[in-house]
Amino acid sequence: MNKDTRLNEWFVPKFGPLRFRIFIGLLFIPYTGMCISFTIIGSMLSNNIAWDRVGALVLIYALALGISAHAADGLGSRKTKPWGNYFNKKQLWLLVILGLVVAYSIGIYYMVLYVPLLWLIAILEGFFIFTYNFELFNGYFHNDLWFSIAWGVLPLLAGFIMQTNSIGIMPLAFSAIAGVISYIEIKISRPYKELKKGIVQDDCRVKRLETGLKTISLATIAFASVSVIYRLLSDHHFFDI
Repeated sequence: MNKDTRLNEWFVPKFGPLRFRIFIGLLFIPYTGMCISFTIIGSMLSNNIAWDRVGALVLIYALALGISAHAADGLGSRKTKPWGNYFNKKQLWLLVILGLVVAYSIGIYYMVLYVPLLWLIAILEGFFIFTYNFELFNGYFHNDLWFSIAWGVLPLLAGFIMQTNSIGIMPLAFSAIAGVISYIEIKISRPYKELKKGIVQDDCRVKRLETGLKTISLATIAFASVSVIYRLLSDHHFFDI
């Protein structure tokens, strides 16, 4: 098996057809889950929550990041392609375009009718999808700092803005924390990926790094889940019939 395809990653299923396993791997579910969790946490900071907007933003990031950005990474990587050549350029471009069209269609609906401030996030995230993944501007935006801003800071702000059409001190503080968490995740991920390729054998370090990645991603998802449960239980109107 070609280790460069990352089929041996911990989040890739060990069952099913190869193309299915590759597609699930392409989604980077634990890390996409982190980003989506940041949007949820940002939403939960609002005094009043419109749950349809929470769901809409979850879907937007699942499409734009989970599918489009990761497919773009497969097209734009200058070195080793994350998932080998199992998807051709036409298929990857189809994933990029379809994901973004649906995601931005949902976003535009809310931005036009309810949350015009979200345009700021939508434009910035679109910018990063291409500049980061295609390593434009000589790769200036393809580094850990911009990664943490694009997929940590901005998603959490998006969650709060989606609910309130405003920005405050508290969401800014939480977004900074999200940025730090994303920065730690990518700093761990880079050496982990190199070691998983098998160029240098260090199984103990691989295990430590993998444990760190699992802890960060699953803890973030768990925190977002607990936040949702808390708000559902505390929002008496949610249970009104």
